[in-house]
Amino acid sequence: MNEDGDPQRQRIDKWLWAARFFKTRSLAAAAVDGGRVKWNGQQVKPARELKPGDELDIVAGEQRWSVVVRGVNTQRRPAPEARQLYEETPASAARRLQQQEIRRLAPMPGADLKGRPTKKAGRLIRGFNA
Repeated sequence: MNEDGDPQRQRIDKWLWAARFFKTRSLAAAAVDGGRVKWNGQQVKPARELKPGDELDIVAGEQRWSVVVRGVNTQRRPAPEARQLYEETPASAARRLQQQEIRRLAPMPGADLKGRPTKKAGRLIRGFNA
């Protein structure tokens, strides 16, 4: 329920946080302000109220979603419950699966590197530079 008492309306930044598209509400508000979230094809402010049936285009990192709002929830619930708040369009799901397959087949160079180089890797690096 929002501040006005209407249980079917909610601020867009709160909804994005509750639906688990962003880790924090401030990240969701920054994304809306930055134009990475569009409501029915229009750029909006974080205070815009959503209702079921609204369409959102969301860009978070490399991921792009086109979703239709199915419900609102003021609390952040587990992921399976959060997925019930929206329905992804078939075109969006196909696009995301295609991008995932491309990343799997051709990973970014250095994507498998984690942390600092080992002693052996450091010697190899110094050998290249010598």
